[in-house]
Amino acid sequence: MRPAPVKVRQPGGRRGHGWLYMTGAQRKSKELKTLQDELNSCLAVDRRRLGRRLARLDAEDGERLRALQSEVGLALQRKSEKSAQRPRISYPPDLPITSKLEALGAAIRDHPVTVVCGETGSGKSTQLPKLCLQLGYGLDAMIGHTQPRRIAARTIADRIAAETGMSRGQGVGFKIRHTDQTSPLTWVKIMTDGVLLAEIRKDRWLNAYEVLIIDEAHERSLNIDFLLGYLKLLSAKRPELRIVVTSATIDVERFSRYFANAPVIEVSGRGYPVDIRYQPLAAQDEEDEVERGDALLEAVTALGRESQGDILVFLDGEREIRDMQKFLEKQQLPDTEVLPLYARL
Repeated sequence: MRPAPVKVRQPGGRRGHGWLYMTGAQRKSKELKTLQDELNSCLAVDRRRLGRRLARLDAEDGERLRALQSEVGLALQRKSEKSAQRPRISYPPDLPITSKLEALGAAIRDHPVTVVCGETGSGKSTQLPKLCLQLGYGLDAMIGHTQPRRIAARTIADRIAAETGMSRGQGVGFKIRHTDQTSPLTWVKIMTDGVLLAEIRKDRWLNAYEVLIIDEAHERSLNIDFLLGYLKLLSAKRPELRIVVTSATIDVERFSRYFANAPVIEVSGRGYPVDIRYQPLAAQDEEDEVERGDALLEAVTALGRESQGDILVFLDGEREIRDMQKFLEKQQLPDTEVLPLYARL
């Protein structure tokens, strides 16, 4: 049985002469085109997921068509909700990178790859994602930001969330091994370089991101070297993808040449005065944990009487750090918080 024709008013037709007849198949074909146009306005992650279903959809399959129309509607609503959470960006005036924001913004906007040479304390790790947000990135797809260590990924995510007023896990998320605090509404995603490398297996074009910041590239770990090689190839296939490579060393020209003479923006660092004190041990045996604990307690007490500040203690390994942490916490020192710091964190 042939589908019943549908009477449709033709745009621009004269009165009495502007009607045409559209079959059910033609009407559904038009619905598919409308659905494709709506899908093009969704987030990148939804376009990929729902686009594959749309490509396999038969115009005569009305039930699946209605189900896909409903999901596209939810995807449009999700993008609208994410757009409403666009953060207001401001920058700390005391950070050295603040004076370079205009040059950095122009380089990121006009070039597929930008190399940033920023010394420790310049503010590059926390301010570059905010600059990308200000340039308009992060809505259609995420701003990815890699760190060599897990503890850095968590702390930078907390800092950016606090400075932008977005919640961690929503506007600003982080992903490390066994922990994923991101959502479809995430604008900035902080992760270890190993996590990004693993994601390539499922997303070879890295379509989930429209900006990728590879931080601390001077460490040249195996993960970072693999990522730089892969991104060089990907940049030629995705010219709209923006890649920012940061390094704390002065030999950034090698990175620039590797990425076809990418522009280099240098940012000065910021330091603080550090006093070095040597606390002698009372006993001859330097391996005596009791003597070391007493010497450290004496040093912390003496420094606390002089001024308020932070004390960094270097020990041999994780076990020694934990033992000394327990020892100092038992002393219940006033206005003192003992924080462990070791690689496995």
